[in-house]
Amino acid sequence: MISHMDDFQNLTGRLLVAMPGIGDPRFEHAVILICAHAPDHAMGLRLDRPAPGVDLKTVLTKLETPAPEAAAGRPVLVGGPVERERGFVLHSDDWMAEDASLAFGEGLAITGTREALAAMVDPAMGPRRSVLLLGYAGWGEGQLEDELGENVWLTAEADADLIFDPDYDAKWGRALATLGVDPGLLSGQAGRA
Repeated sequence: MISHMDDFQNLTGRLLVAMPGIGDPRFEHAVILICAHAPDHAMGLRLDRPAPGVDLKTVLTKLETPAPEAAAGRPVLVGGPVERERGFVLHSDDWMAEDASLAFGEGLAITGTREALAAMVDPAMGPRRSVLLLGYAGWGEGQLEDELGENVWLTAEADADLIFDPDYDAKWGRALATLGVDPGLLSGQAGRA
């Protein structure tokens, strides 16, 4: 068995950018922020896929949490295929919930509590930037490293402007552009033998 410990590279706080023809429709053109990465697991949140027919006000109302009008129309993202009913607030680290927020990367944190949902809609006390995601992407021991070795993903620096950008359709192309990659050339070559 190959040991992934020897050349383990921690990707926490970095982006995974799906290569064309990834072979899994759940991750076509995906941009995923890695929130936790260790030799035995990895966890990330997809940043480019709004949940159809759901906005922040809908979620707050369903959870019987105060839902100001400002929450209407604010997208909720599909963070990944695992535990799709579980919510994560990805936010700037200027707001933190004691014992509940996980800080990572440069100026980022995730929190999975109702307190974080309430903070999202509190312009005075909440985080400067935030987005709610349902579900996450997860990898078991060595799985992400294997996928990286198969060139399924490119890795890129995470940038808060890209992470919180509401132009979800352009996010994949923008992430590739940070690597100097023209998505048009990549997609044009995908699938040809």
